[in-house]
Amino acid sequence: MLRTLSRVSELPIIVKQLQKNAAQAGVAKTNNYATEATVQVNRPFKLHRLEEGPETTVKLTKDEALKYYTQMQTIRRIETAAGNLYKEKIIRGFCHLYSGQEACAVGMKAAMRDVDNIISAYRVHGWTYLMGVPPLGVLGELTGVQSGCARGKGGSMHMYCPNFYGGNGIVGAQVPLGAGVALACKYKGNGGMCLALYGDGAANQGQVFEAYNMAYLWKLPVIFVCENNNYGMGTSSERASCNTDYYTRGDALPGIWVDGMDVLAVRSATEFAIKYVNEQGPLVMETNTYRYSGHSMSDPGTSYRTREEIQEVRQKRDPITSFKELCIELGLITTDEVKAIDLKVRKEVDEATAQAKNGTELPVSHLWTDVYSNNLEPKLRGTNGYDIDHIQERKGVNH
Repeated sequence: MLRTLSRVSELPIIVKQLQKNAAQAGVAKTNNYATEATVQVNRPFKLHRLEEGPETTVKLTKDEALKYYTQMQTIRRIETAAGNLYKEKIIRGFCHLYSGQEACAVGMKAAMRDVDNIISAYRVHGWTYLMGVPPLGVLGELTGVQSGCARGKGGSMHMYCPNFYGGNGIVGAQVPLGAGVALACKYKGNGGMCLALYGDGAANQGQVFEAYNMAYLWKLPVIFVCENNNYGMGTSSERASCNTDYYTRGDALPGIWVDGMDVLAVRSATEFAIKYVNEQGPLVMETNTYRYSGHSMSDPGTSYRTREEIQEVRQKRDPITSFKELCIELGLITTDEVKAIDLKVRKEVDEATAQAKNGTELPVSHLWTDVYSNNLEPKLRGTNGYDIDHIQERKGVNH
């Protein structure tokens, strides 16, 4: 395709061999089983206004390998289930899938601390799971039943839980909100920061640049993350943006380009960025990734790219397959462990899918339950004035 995609889909054999050699040179073993390995990230980071960047040689333990593989596989299975439920017309409305981009979320989450926060757009089923909501809470929310994390009242784009601020349907609107979360961290002095995620399609929104400016002036602990999956809604990034080096678009803000298909590279970049924003102020991070599905379920995803292109990325650059093969080569994970994880994840997601399909919706009266966390008025405003009693149940994950 265009220049951007060639960066994503091509991985020279020599680079992969160098990664393997570097990893094997740093393998620690116990009883002939590897417990830790030193790994070279797939591709070098690109820097903007930075003299030093993230570590390119990282350590990976067996426990971490098992955890990251399980998380990425679970997200993939959840999204596959969501796509099928949508085709069955059990999920209605908007539905944006994250398949192909799993390494971005899992890598960032691996670097986050308890005091850190994240806010994103509408492709957030995977993030909801990573931040503590089980698959049933995600799928139940998608099908609009009481087992959903917001009891079925939020749907695909409006999922929340502690330290996770959604799920935002307005393109780019979450970016200044993320700056606000970072301002709250600075005000509280708790040492936390906020990841404000947006896509390449939202990168041209004016409010994104306004947030950059305010965050820089106030030295806010915010990482502006552009998840560049190479396509917006129906067109390639190069047809929509005059500058597709999104990590440079913060002007005075420093930036990092990272291979978003490499979970360890994303983790390393995020660890560096967290330290930087807490000491210096905001930073822009571009994760170059790829989505397998269309922009949303109404987009077949093949009118502006070929099926062959999608298949090529799946074969050469799939984040889950690449990570699995690396871990097996290093002896951190065995094929039997991989099979066990796959079976466990499939069973959990299949059971959650069945429950989400057969769950019950809230009664109509619950349209006005938990409208406010702390309702200051005795009544809620209805069609004829303040005539509705506010009911607080606090049964959702976000309460």
